[in-house]
Amino acid sequence: MKSYKLCVVICTLLLIGSILAGLMIGTYRVGLGDILKMFTGEMAKMVRIVIFNLRLPRICLAVIVGIALSASGCILQTITKNELAEPGIIGINAGAALAVTIVITLSTGYYYENIDLGTLYLVPVAAMFGAVFTTALIYLLSYRRGGVSPVRLLLVGIGINSAVNALITLYQLNMSKGDYNQVLTWISGSLWGTGWEYVWISGPVVAVLFGVVFYKAKTLDVIGLGDVVALSLGVRVEKERRLFLLLAVALAGAATAVAGNIAFLGILGPQLAARMTGASHRRKLPIGAMVSSIIIVLADTASRNLFTPLEIPVGITISIIGVPYFIYLMARSK
Repeated sequence: MKSYKLCVVICTLLLIGSILAGLMIGTYRVGLGDILKMFTGEMAKMVRIVIFNLRLPRICLAVIVGIALSASGCILQTITKNELAEPGIIGINAGAALAVTIVITLSTGYYYENIDLGTLYLVPVAAMFGAVFTTALIYLLSYRRGGVSPVRLLLVGIGINSAVNALITLYQLNMSKGDYNQVLTWISGSLWGTGWEYVWISGPVVAVLFGVVFYKAKTLDVIGLGDVVALSLGVRVEKERRLFLLLAVALAGAATAVAGNIAFLGILGPQLAARMTGASHRRKLPIGAMVSSIIIVLADTASRNLFTPLEIPVGITISIIGVPYFIYLMARSK
């Protein structure tokens, strides 16, 4: 218990530190003293604009996306019994990204600030539809003899992911330059152009879904012991697996709707959390959410500052971190 509390304290401090770094570092430098002045109401007008209009909504959205993808990856790794499973690899994110890019390119050829309000609210619906449709296809192709094999689910998902990404590439061939740049941003994963609207749309959805997953954490623990053990303990495995798969899809769709296709974040958070807290999902879910949030906030800060005035999509930065760890997990897996 003490070690878990220590992990919570350390992760909380690191998350606060990463948020402060995100607020301070940029083309317009903001000092710690300037940030503290927000509590006294003495903040300069320019600093207020930079923090509240540009950086803070972007950081808040990064935290929301980190929570969503971490929880989604944690669920998928448990129900597939494979630590390599996550929404960016088995096709959920790709399905959501395909639906979103179609909606955006049919509505506008410009960039985020020019997307009309109707399209803005249609994007999460499209992302959810794309994620659900892709997952339903994966589930149906994986279903054999009254159930779904976790290994088959993972392999079919990887195949569907490749097929959907190929469709996105094919779709790009007939796009205008403006549409192409827009879609490229989405499939690479980016928080560029984020406003408070995205936070208000995705925040409540992710909070509710994460609360449901946390409430059912003990059921995830039992499923993680294996189907035979779970059945002997009275868990309706197939029904619960479908429910958790739907929750994972909804979380991944909510994240993709506002940040595009970000891979590996669903692996990094849960896996690092499991090494700190053990297999208990009541502990692993919140720690994993904080770890993923720290990673994406720091990655986004680096992405927008390393090659100023150019900005690297945060999905690429996270992939640079995630690919070596993914290879490490593959090498050590049996």
